Amino acid sequence: MSEPAESRAAAARAVPGWLVLLLWVLTFTLAYVGVGPVLGSMIEGVDRAQIPKTLALLAFVSLLVALVATVLWARGLGRGATTLEARPKGIGRRRFLVGAATSVGGLVGTVVSALARPSGWMTVVSPAIQAETPSHAPRPQAKWKGSRIQAYRRLGRTEFRVSDISLGSGRINLENDGEAIARAAIERGVNYFDTAPDYSGFGSELALGRAMRGQRDGMFVATKFCTKNGHLNVGASVRQYMEAVEGSLERLQTDYVDLVHIHACDSVERLLDANAHEAFDRLREQGKARFLGVSSHTPDLEKVATAALDSGRFDVMMLAYHHGAFPNLEEIIARAAAANIGIVAMKTLKGAKHRGLLELRNQADSYTQAAFKWVLSSPDVSCLVISFYEHQHLDEYLYASGKSLRSEELALLERYDELIAGKHCFTHCGACLGSCPEQLAIHDVLRHRMYFEDYGDQKEAMRLYAKLPKQADVCIGCSAPCLGVCPHSVPIKERTVGAHRMLTFS
Repeated sequence: MSEPAESRAAAARAVPGWLVLLLWVLTFTLAYVGVGPVLGSMIEGVDRAQIPKTLALLAFVSLLVALVATVLWARGLGRGATTLEARPKGIGRRRFLVGAATSVGGLVGTVVSALARPSGWMTVVSPAIQAETPSHAPRPQAKWKGSRIQAYRRLGRTEFRVSDISLGSGRINLENDGEAIARAAIERGVNYFDTAPDYSGFGSELALGRAMRGQRDGMFVATKFCTKNGHLNVGASVRQYMEAVEGSLERLQTDYVDLVHIHACDSVERLLDANAHEAFDRLREQGKARFLGVSSHTPDLEKVATAALDSGRFDVMMLAYHHGAFPNLEEIIARAAAANIGIVAMKTLKGAKHRGLLELRNQADSYTQAAFKWVLSSPDVSCLVISFYEHQHLDEYLYASGKSLRSEELALLERYDELIAGKHCFTHCGACLGSCPEQLAIHDVLRHRMYFEDYGDQKEAMRLYAKLPKQADVCIGCSAPCLGVCPHSVPIKERTVGAHRMLTFS
């Protein structure tokens, strides 16, 4: 036997097939628990503290060893057992190709095992790499089946008694069964619908209009001063404001709406825009709108809400309200109740990160209901609005209606706060804005990331981010004077740069 042949024979004996197989099994296992998190972090959708870095390193090393071992084994099979002269023509090539295919298959299997892991890290990064984040309880309970509204509350001076859990419609339309979901909600006692022209590009109003046919008199319907492309800004004409509502009436197939909000109000100037108020007064005189409201979830929420109270113009306020919300919000809500102003709570799930937190996975089915009960534990809150866009939401959400918050549920909410500390801009307090030399709307950037990452509404998140006058690419070369400013220890630059990559990915 020639010297090269002897070397190849030795290689074949040194790397037996069973060892190659064992190496690939080890690689698959390590990829499952180690490689996947690194891939997720590269997509900017995972809390880096949860990445098992040692396992990731071992997985990469194991992958390299398995590849080398496979190649040596394949070459040994093809050439080590016999000389080139004695070997049947073509057999070495075929065996080498078989070995190469084994190597490629092993590599593909490793990648698949990293990406397809059904639990663990995948519950955190799935919103970044899947089309839809999990949107409902992982383990629906039989006792939720057929849940109905159990309590109604007075909506301030409107005197209308609204369902304590009410339907938000930002993500429903005619194409995703929105009409059927809304109709089922009515059948289960929901009588407050919150909609807007810019929800699903008119689709929300169209779906709700069809669902309410023959049942309009028992419903309280709120829409917004806005267009398909967003809210109306200061300077819009009286005619534009009126046309916005008249378009809503046509789509909702009704002669009037109960409530018109100044939408997502981010400034006192827009709140008190004279043209908006003149338009509302005309609409009310014509019987097309009954009450005026304001919705806000911006850093200036407290300022806007206080100005709304001082003006005496508003009948309802829809405010971002959840456990650990704005520090002065409880006082504002109490003052509003004393002035007979209805309070509608929104953003009650505080980022909806509970779906991706490993530590809450066994309790994820109770977080939503606990959050709702906390909000409704305030007697000054008339109702909360939550987006319904799957039939299971009817069972899961409505089960909390009329129920009191239990001590174990409060503990769950407190645990949630601990787990998201430093990872989520949940108050949109605006403490960081003054430190930004680029005057970036940091709160909006992080909110759109939340829509993408936690709500699973990727298209809407990217659409809204694209409309921002300035995007977070300005953060890439910045010295980050915002670091340390956030009262909740959010690593602002890391989150905004990650948001930019996430929301501009195509």
